[in-house]
Amino acid sequence: MNLNSLIKSSNVLFLLLGAIMIFAMHAGFAFLEVGSVRRKNQINALVKILTDWAVSTVVYFLIGFPIAYGINFIKPAGELMSVDMGFNLVRFFFLLTFAACIPAIISGGIAERAKFWPQVIAGAVFAGVLYPFFESLIWGQNSTMFQSFIKSIGGTEFSDYAGSVVVHSFGGWLALPAILILGPRKGRYSKEKSHPIPISNVPFLALGSWILAVGWFGFNVMSAQNLGDISGLVAINSLFAMVGGIITALIISKNDPVFIHNGALAGLVAVCAGSNLYHPLAAFVVGGIASIIFVKGFTIETEVFKIDDVLGVFVLHGLVGSWGGIASGIFTHKIFGGMGGLSFTSQLIGTISAAIVALAGGFIVYYAIDKTIGFRMSASQEELGSDLSTHSLEAYPEESLGVVNSLDSYKENNLNAV
Repeated sequence: MNLNSLIKSSNVLFLLLGAIMIFAMHAGFAFLEVGSVRRKNQINALVKILTDWAVSTVVYFLIGFPIAYGINFIKPAGELMSVDMGFNLVRFFFLLTFAACIPAIISGGIAERAKFWPQVIAGAVFAGVLYPFFESLIWGQNSTMFQSFIKSIGGTEFSDYAGSVVVHSFGGWLALPAILILGPRKGRYSKEKSHPIPISNVPFLALGSWILAVGWFGFNVMSAQNLGDISGLVAINSLFAMVGGIITALIISKNDPVFIHNGALAGLVAVCAGSNLYHPLAAFVVGGIASIIFVKGFTIETEVFKIDDVLGVFVLHGLVGSWGGIASGIFTHKIFGGMGGLSFTSQLIGTISAAIVALAGGFIVYYAIDKTIGFRMSASQEELGSDLSTHSLEAYPEESLGVVNSLDSYKENNLNAV
């Protein structure tokens, strides 16, 4: 093996390890939702994330990756096994893990009342068409044209190193139309006041946060996409943004464990865009502000505007992701110890463009679904829970069996007494 082949093979392995780390993050999405919904909807959360992953894989392979990068895999396996195509195959896997985040993000906002198959269809449209279209404008085959436009206004191209805007903000803004069209869960609000629905399992929620946080270092560091460009600065900035989010949430939420674990994620969402350019202390500040946006924003969203966003995905990904895109135009400046080279105006334009495309696309897709096949479960299905109404299975059947046995025993004893 010559040196060139060794370098290419090393890059394949590097990207494959990153893809595996981000793939594992989808377990984090699943358990974050499992812990946040009621027990009667936990199985549905697990099945949704896994199904969306499977469907995203197929549509991104056949449609999305060609849209984004102009590379088609419909050719003989012998051609796919060439060195360059071998790299493109694992690059597809790596970037698929980003695309599949879109339906996973949306899932948490629409939990407990959305029909299963309509959301699978919507996720396929987003992962296969809409997200790759926007991806092509920022990172892919159409980026030259779009980035030139942004540069003509802001002086520099829009920069999003690891997807604060392209992935997280885009997914969060896509979720908003779905949440609004569905409306709140039954019993969540009355005319008089808000009625918060308790989450089912804080340890599962914490587990989801931990899995996501660990995998995020693959999300950010491996965004270099080749071994030669790997950066320790990206890793440490990710770490500092995460702990900035944790400490800030700890203080402003008065030790609320749900906000603390989501504060870590807020910091990581925000740091993605500029993780290659921040000074670690600036990343800490960016993560801290992101945590404030989430804690305060989620409260305002759910209590003031009465938007029933179960996991707060619009705030955590949509608004915090947007903050990440804009913040990189501020805190990467050399005055804050950063590498510089970005324009606030360009970052603002790129960030706003993601929100516009996602909102427009999300409303079109979800409105069409709602008016044709229907988007929301019936009242009786929602009352029963999506585990039984969709999957005919309970997460804790032995407890239900115990209740039935206890009732039978009670009846028998009372009959004997009579």
